[in-house]
Amino acid sequence: GLPLMIKAAAGGGGRGMRRVDDLAALPAALASARSEALSAFGSGELILEYALTAPRHVEVQVFADAQGNVIHLGERDCSIQRRHQKVIEEAPSPAVSPELRARMGEAAVRAAKAIGYVGAGTIEFLLAEGDFVFMEMNTRLQVEHPVTELVTGLDLVDLQLRVAAGEPLPLSQADVRLDGHAIEARLYAENPDAGFLPQTGTLLRWQPPAGVRVDAGVDAGTEITSHYDPLLAKIVAHGATRDEARQKLIAALRDTTALGVTTNKAFLVGCLEHPEFFAGRAATDFIAAHFAPQADADPRSELLAAAALVFAQTSAARLPQPELAFWRSSGAATMHFTLGLGNRAVPLRLIFVGDKCFEAEANGVTNALELIDCTTDSWRIAFANLHLAVR
Repeated sequence: GLPLMIKAAAGGGGRGMRRVDDLAALPAALASARSEALSAFGSGELILEYALTAPRHVEVQVFADAQGNVIHLGERDCSIQRRHQKVIEEAPSPAVSPELRARMGEAAVRAAKAIGYVGAGTIEFLLAEGDFVFMEMNTRLQVEHPVTELVTGLDLVDLQLRVAAGEPLPLSQADVRLDGHAIEARLYAENPDAGFLPQTGTLLRWQPPAGVRVDAGVDAGTEITSHYDPLLAKIVAHGATRDEARQKLIAALRDTTALGVTTNKAFLVGCLEHPEFFAGRAATDFIAAHFAPQADADPRSELLAAAALVFAQTSAARLPQPELAFWRSSGAATMHFTLGLGNRAVPLRLIFVGDKCFEAEANGVTNALELIDCTTDSWRIAFANLHLAVR
């Protein structure tokens, strides 16, 4: 029946997936999905399933040893997705009660036992109206396994290697305890306002946040190319409660510096601050329902003014006598810059007023600002009703 979901049989990650709501569109969707699956996985084999409308995506982590022991480590909620790919994951799920957790865990363990599975695996379910259906099994650790590590206190990679070496599981189901809440955000080099199109370029500055877990594969100078997945880092926060973890992750994302390529950082913060996510109600339609692409818009005038001052300061630092950069015998020094925003150029004008005070004009708006202090790569700037820390 309709709606119908077409899926690649040989792989995942959203590739080779198409939803069909009209049978007239089926031939084209099949051809498109098969072509993408063949290119991505070397196989054009497809699976056709009835598509649930806006379910939750909840998965259960299982471990099985060669001695026949199988346990589960609770669930992860992976409902926040774009292009059928996860961007925010959490454990435990705010939609899963202890009773439902036991049922889902038991089903996952039975599935692993039924195929004689050995190793780390993830059983994925779709959850709707208090009931769940099997979707697929991933025979590996998932990208989002850190949230399970943080709430169980277990090293899943170590556990996976021990089981693969033939050792028995060092714990039973009764030993598994969930402590607090963990949320992971995937920081991507992508543009949310251009259909989450991957971005390329050089990561000019990379400063991960402190106080949370960061799994990153980049550093300043890393070249972000089109040949690999654009994931820059997984940023994971743990708290005694869900909201504590959420607030920690928001603060960590805001404290993350990734310059040189467009990222989804602001988008992730927007998701975490959204009332639907705060209430624990977000399902797989969350992004499509609440985050329409935004037309290119200039940042607020204070940010443009701060950019002008930073440009001026960095230019002055290169001079033999930086202290004379803003001195003019004819009067107030005026400097002009052009800021590139996407495909647009925004002219900026900065006027030195005196004693670390400036006026900056951008898009017809003039702001008075004062440089409070600075280092070689950070600036504190004060406006009438706003203080900015710039790196």
